[in-house]
Amino acid sequence: MIDIYSWATPNGHKVHIMLEELALPYTVHAVDIGAGDQFKPEFLAISPNNKIPAIVDHDGPGGQPIALFESGTILIYLAEKTGKFLPADPAQRYATLQWLMFQMGGLGPMLGQAHHFRIYAPEQIEYAVNRYTNEARRLYGVMEKQLGKHPYLAGDDYTIADIAAFPWTRSWKNQGIDLDSFPNVSAWQQRINARPAVQRGVEVLVSARKALTNDKAREVLFGATQYAQR
Repeated sequence: MIDIYSWATPNGHKVHIMLEELALPYTVHAVDIGAGDQFKPEFLAISPNNKIPAIVDHDGPGGQPIALFESGTILIYLAEKTGKFLPADPAQRYATLQWLMFQMGGLGPMLGQAHHFRIYAPEQIEYAVNRYTNEARRLYGVMEKQLGKHPYLAGDDYTIADIAAFPWTRSWKNQGIDLDSFPNVSAWQQRINARPAVQRGVEVLVSARKALTNDKAREVLFGATQYAQR
């Protein structure tokens, strides 16, 4: 059994989708990041960076429990545990891992910044909006070129690279993206969104999520609370 501590965000949905794709038994524990659940000692014990998601696999290596944080690491772990969605062939494996790192190091952080400065920032800062919107478009362009050559990011097969990237592209409107300008990305999204496991995964914890409409939640996520030493 796997315990997943998560919330309905792109990073959370990566692991929700992976667990659904693998049909692994799991129990989901809501970590309400707007209420500050991510700062509770019991969560920090398994995710010291106070970020979701995190998992505890009670049947880890050698049959012993293992706790993991960082969504990319969790995807690699689950892929290696089951032998799925991460090719064994070295060339294909590294092709997958490089596109996973593309998401972890670029796509996620930059789309997150575009989303923040366009939607959540208390004041509109033109320089920030332009910088991150332009970078979002550049990254979509990188995917567009790759997906013009292959049906999936790492090649002909659906892998953890696609599982990682897909949730971040679901909010393309909020990132200032015109998806009609990226037809290959749009077709890739449709292919992935048609998968039943993906449809189940993106619904996990959605009913618990609340809109960020109150000052307390915004302060928890974006204010001094976020930066306190713990």
